[in-house]
Amino acid sequence: MKLSVLDQSISLAGAGEDAAIRDTVDLAVHCEALGYQRFWLSEHHSLPTIVGTAPEVLMAAVAARTRRIRIGSAGVMLPHYAALKVAEQFRVLDALAPGRIDLGVGRAPGGDMRTTLALNPQAHGAADQFPEQIRDLQAWTAGRQHRGIVAHPRPPTDASGFDRVPALWILGSSDYGARLAAHFGLPYAFAYFFMDGQGVEQALSLYRSLYQPSERHPAPQATICVWALAADSEAEARHHALSRDRWRLDRARGRLGPLLSPDAVAARGFSAEERPGVEAQQRKAFVGSAPQVAAQLRELAAALELDELVINTWAHDPAVRRRSYALLAHEFGLAPSPAKTALENAA
Repeated sequence: MKLSVLDQSISLAGAGEDAAIRDTVDLAVHCEALGYQRFWLSEHHSLPTIVGTAPEVLMAAVAARTRRIRIGSAGVMLPHYAALKVAEQFRVLDALAPGRIDLGVGRAPGGDMRTTLALNPQAHGAADQFPEQIRDLQAWTAGRQHRGIVAHPRPPTDASGFDRVPALWILGSSDYGARLAAHFGLPYAFAYFFMDGQGVEQALSLYRSLYQPSERHPAPQATICVWALAADSEAEARHHALSRDRWRLDRARGRLGPLLSPDAVAARGFSAEERPGVEAQQRKAFVGSAPQVAAQLRELAAALELDELVINTWAHDPAVRRRSYALLAHEFGLAPSPAKTALENAA
């Protein structure tokens, strides 16, 4: 089983938002040392919690600090941008980290409509052009002339005989993305953590049954992104997960802000009205000791016939997050020991 990472640069109460960006880069170094396959970065806008707004910039910083791990966007929200500009950015990234770049794209706005219009004044109807943009990206990221235009720098040919290009992934949390990925013969990643897995079976089934083989991807390649937190004990993990439990409740009421510490959440507690919602979230969560979480993840991967999972973890203490990734890497045989690393101790 391959494990990968999705990081969202989460703003923490008591720390500056810029610290979240630097922590993302440090986490990538940590996860590479643990043997993770990919390190993906999300794109959100005008949100006080998720402050990773420019994955293509962060990817360059991660590329400068790592040597092996694949680096990707999860994803670039394509309707905000011109496909050619995105292709040029990722051709440059491939030159900086040859053969290590994933270009995950989605059509969701990653913010509200006012922000969407600020990013692209022609945003009304832009999502309808998503399939055409995918077709353009396929050509331009491959370095081919398309519409009389070439995205530079052009790629060399790798050992497989193909031109070396960023790996294009379609991201989604509905049937739409699954159908589109199948139509273009591209890898597909389902955002399981968005809706606690609702719709995942149908999306993956559609993707596999409708898949049209492409030259680079003769067979379907799918993964899902789940939220998970492991600690040395179930009680410790559930305590640290309180930060996200509170955030999810507040988000549903339109209250957004930095991630609160679990101690602050525990001291405040949850009202009688809030408690059923929290308990429902906790029953679905991948939270517990490392063996518990690993067993849950293996069961899910087997049920969905997956050989790779992408893990997203929030914790108010960066050391807790690093520890969680280290424990899971050990449980899946990626890292020889769950002993604390220098990065965990320094966090």
